[in-house]
Amino acid sequence: MKSSFAKYIPFPGVPIKDRQWPSKVIEKAPVWCSVDLRDGNQALVDPMNLEEKLLLFKTLVDIGFKEIEVGFPSASETEYEILRTLIEGNHIPDDVTIQVLVQSREHLIRKTFEAIKGAKNVIIHFYNSTSTLQRKVVFKKDMAGIIDIAAEGAKLIKELSKEVPKETKLSYEYSPESFTGTEMDNAVAICARVMEVLEATPNNKVILNLPSTVEGSMPNGYADQIEYFCKHLPNRQSAIISLHPHNDRGTGVATTELGLLAGGERVEGSLFGNGERTGNVDIVTLAMNMYTQAIDPKLDFSNIRKVREVYEQVTKMSVHERHPYAGDLVFTAFSGSHQDAINKGMEYMRTSGTQYWEVPYLPIDPADVGRAYEPIIRINSQSGKGGAAYILKTCFGYNLPKIMHPEFGAIVKAACDERGTEISSQDVYDLFKGEYLDNKYPYHLKSYRFSHEADDDSTVDVSFKGKVEYQSKVYEITSSGNGPIDAFFSAIKTLDMPDYELVSYDEQAVSSGAKSKALSFIQLKDEQGKAHFGAGLDDDISIASIKAIISAINRAVKQ
Repeated sequence: MKSSFAKYIPFPGVPIKDRQWPSKVIEKAPVWCSVDLRDGNQALVDPMNLEEKLLLFKTLVDIGFKEIEVGFPSASETEYEILRTLIEGNHIPDDVTIQVLVQSREHLIRKTFEAIKGAKNVIIHFYNSTSTLQRKVVFKKDMAGIIDIAAEGAKLIKELSKEVPKETKLSYEYSPESFTGTEMDNAVAICARVMEVLEATPNNKVILNLPSTVEGSMPNGYADQIEYFCKHLPNRQSAIISLHPHNDRGTGVATTELGLLAGGERVEGSLFGNGERTGNVDIVTLAMNMYTQAIDPKLDFSNIRKVREVYEQVTKMSVHERHPYAGDLVFTAFSGSHQDAINKGMEYMRTSGTQYWEVPYLPIDPADVGRAYEPIIRINSQSGKGGAAYILKTCFGYNLPKIMHPEFGAIVKAACDERGTEISSQDVYDLFKGEYLDNKYPYHLKSYRFSHEADDDSTVDVSFKGKVEYQSKVYEITSSGNGPIDAFFSAIKTLDMPDYELVSYDEQAVSSGAKSKALSFIQLKDEQGKAHFGAGLDDDISIASIKAIISAINRAVKQ
């Protein structure tokens, strides 16, 4: 197919000198306005019903949104009735402002004022399209005609506001739709005219919402437009600059962040970026990005799974597994080197007492968004020796000695290779249990008894007596030593078996309280110098140690 890229018109850019935004940083959260119930809803295959809208509205309030665009009440009876239900059902908290959208057309504006009766805090958001392309293709008007449409809408809104009871606090928002496709001087002119009609002052500011309706430039291009607009807008101190980026180029989050550097004070977006085409900017990602920079986003995503559940329920859409902060796999590592670094980072957090989050590969503590540590490391054929050990420690309380990590990691990797898929944490445990704890043959300890004797100088002598079954024959063994392990190891050597040397021993409790169990790890070395590990679990630490020795010997015999 012949390439046809030359038919597209590149973004022209803005003639801005000495731009300031690149040297700035975000220091506080903007005013957030959710457009899930309007912009997000209109993009759904199956728009939300009343019950779903009420559920989502409550969720948005719980998250902490203080401004919520609830719909386009003049567009349909359904939209009108949903707004009336919110108002008449007292679903809107006193500290939450609802926002209603309307085109700059007389009959629609009048219908909107009917719809908001009884509300306590309302933003009347009106708009008309201003872009060069739409003026040429859709409206066939010059810019003067487009400015007249906006000014006439503002005049009517100002007039109708006089009839609204004082109990209702009204604010105004104007959007030059397709702002990014509008010549900047024209965008400034139409917004200045609207502010003039609405008599904007520093104590009665007008929200100027500057949409990237169709994302057409790199994020820095939008930032240039915002800075140019702010520098050239008359009476700038009487306006709140609001950003409304879409995600057509896949850079909506970056576009918004740079727009905030350039002068944006307010952001309109939606949960997980739902919206027309590729969607609105994702407020979850924006807010959590600020969180990682030690900035309070003023939105609560501490139970991000619940937010996601509600979103998926009402939109019938799914959050991708790799979606930042909320996806199933975003706190998961399969790579062995990543697993090792995360494991060491988690250990550092436990032992260092640091007040900061310092774990490689994890930009935030998963617990801060209500996620568990268990899924951080998951096991497949790409995983390393540390991953399997991390699963045992985190999920089951089994802290393998570091010297055992390579051996058990190889066992797990072989199982992954054989299955060709990821294995679960339970699978990892089952492999450990089968390989070590249940390894009771060919040598099987049938009975045992310890006795202790102490002489005058407090030296304790431990005696062992027991029966071991090997190849259907039962052997009685007995010996003594300076402790249970020494006594049993001496006794087992009386059997006709290869000679083993005890190299290392480790023990731990795997749970707290009266029901805690003892877990023992033993390393033996055979006559050829090869190491063999065993593990034993029991209520009694002495018996757990004996089981670990039997486990190591049985594994050595089978290898």
